[in-house]
Amino acid sequence: MITPTPKIASSVTLTRGFRVAVSPSYLPEHSEPESGRFVFGYRIRITNESRRRARLVSRRWLIMDAEGERQEVQGEGVVGQQPLLEPGQSFGYSSFCPLPTTRGTMEGAYIMQGDGGEVFEIEIGRFYLLGPNEEAPE
Repeated sequence: MITPTPKIASSVTLTRGFRVAVSPSYLPEHSEPESGRFVFGYRIRITNESRRRARLVSRRWLIMDAEGERQEVQGEGVVGQQPLLEPGQSFGYSSFCPLPTTRGTMEGAYIMQGDGGEVFEIEIGRFYLLGPNEEAPE
């Protein structure tokens, strides 16, 4: 069972004509609160609203738990893919993040490459990972 997270926890950002929408959720069936393991899922949809096509080549995440512990994660593509987004196209995927606390945040960027070799970043706005009885800050 997926426990929906309040809408305020999500984020939508637009950078250089690419919209990134994130919807997080708490995954109680994968969490072990008694062991200090809280698992959060998130669904991302990237929409190319620009006039150029570009490939998502890599990602960079900053993950922070409720104790202020920071973790930086970098890697190629997303979920084993490097999608090419034509103008008007979208790409969606789901992933997850375990934390030792009942709340945290994630934010980051996708590194894109245009047809002419131009490399640029698109922002993934901060979103909140909220466990049971947690609320996003005002």
